[in-house]
Amino acid sequence: MLCDLAELFKLFGDSTRCKILYVLSEGECSVSDIADVLSMTQSAISHQLRLLRQSRLVRCHRIGKTMLYALADEHVQTILKMGMDHISE
Repeated sequence: MLCDLAELFKLFGDSTRCKILYVLSEGECSVSDIADVLSMTQSAISHQLRLLRQSRLVRCHRIGKTMLYALADEHVQTILKMGMDHISE
């Protein structure tokens, strides 16, 4: 169980993944939307989203040809908020 927790926090240890999660905390986005906001390539974003999906931090659904990504649940939002609150103190 503690190893799983360490793996979860390892995912938050990457600044690109944290930026993606922060963007998604504002609402659903496509890969191209996230890439535009973060000034990164769609390939780089897609790679990180795959890791976040595998870890169940992010979910996605298709609308037409577009995949939209969002935070998986309130727990992810809470972790982000608590982290931001902690570093703001």
